Amino acid sequence: MLAACEQTPAPPFKPAVTTRQLMAEVIEPAADVYWGAVGTVTDKNGTVETAPTTDDGWNAVRNAAATVAESGNLLMIAPRARNRDEWMTLARGLVEAGERARAAAESRKAKAVFDAGADVYQACVNCHAIYLVGDKALPPRP
Repeated sequence: MLAACEQTPAPPFKPAVTTRQLMAEVIEPAADVYWGAVGTVTDKNGTVETAPTTDDGWNAVRNAAATVAESGNLLMIAPRARNRDEWMTLARGLVEAGERARAAAESRKAKAVFDAGADVYQACVNCHAIYLVGDKALPPRP
């Protein structure tokens, strides 16, 4: 007898957007919200620290991080998955960076959000250095 999970076929997955569109329309906007949430600006008038000041503001940062994290999972599903090795490792890195970013937003500590933003940035750069060079297409599937 087959186990219950073997008897049930996988749900049909139909991506609504291409990998590039997922990047441009989901991941990048969410990352931009996250990266723009905290910071320091120093000019001739002095230094100004920025961070959310309301529950809604902090929730938006948390939600952006959750979107980044879950988007890493979307990158691991065919037809987006480019291969089973490096692509999956890099996509998992985005999930993990997004999870750290979400936890930082939950802490409501600007420095934690800033530091986790660097992790998200590095996860993006790690993948883009291999799969997106300039404006070239993603490499073909093996």
